[in-house]
Amino acid sequence: MNSKTLRKVSLFALVYFSMSFLFAGGTITGTVKYEGKVPRMKALKMAADPICDGKHKDAPARMEWLVVSDSGELKNAFVWIKEGADNYPAPEEHAVLDQNGCIYSPHVLGVQVDQVVDILNTDGTLHNVHSLSKRNPQFNIAMPKFKKKKEVTFTKSEMMFPIKCDVHPWMKCYVAVVNHPFFDVTGEDGNFKISGLPAGTYTLEVWHEKLGTKTVSVTVADGATETVDFTLTKPKKKK
Repeated sequence: MNSKTLRKVSLFALVYFSMSFLFAGGTITGTVKYEGKVPRMKALKMAADPICDGKHKDAPARMEWLVVSDSGELKNAFVWIKEGADNYPAPEEHAVLDQNGCIYSPHVLGVQVDQVVDILNTDGTLHNVHSLSKRNPQFNIAMPKFKKKKEVTFTKSEMMFPIKCDVHPWMKCYVAVVNHPFFDVTGEDGNFKISGLPAGTYTLEVWHEKLGTKTVSVTVADGATETVDFTLTKPKKKK
């Protein structure tokens, strides 16, 4: 390849990657906060299983149904495109649900339809993984201490369903099965980020296990970032 041809190829590559960057899709970012009195999460009583109890010698494990930072950022909120996104094939990358310290990690998990989920048992004790799904077939899988991994898939979209352990009644997590990759779960900072969205208008929803849902319409352009913040409060008691 002569130098003139090489320059043409390099110029083409530069233009191609520049255009790919400019039109790589839109992004929605934001923070989910909680407004209200924050109850202290009770310590989980694990004494019935010494293996579980022994993994929390330094500090007791606590319930996770409302995890809020000192400045109000909310953990374990699921943010997703509820309407407007097309179907996408499942990624090759596996999702992971671990049983570690006799707690499900993560507490809230988002996966795509037909994506392989690796359910791990790193505890060295007996667990059973019991899904309470409604659209997808339920399963109840025993995982003795020698069984370190089980692969499962969900073939239908479904929001949200719990998975529990019948051996350790405090163990519970939530799973969402979505037909596209445009979702995220907030961490301790309450932040979320959804990238690669084709230009368009979408319904964005936040879900929390105790605080319910909230939706908003968002329009994104290629290469642009929109910021959407949510504030969730304790639902009012029905009269």
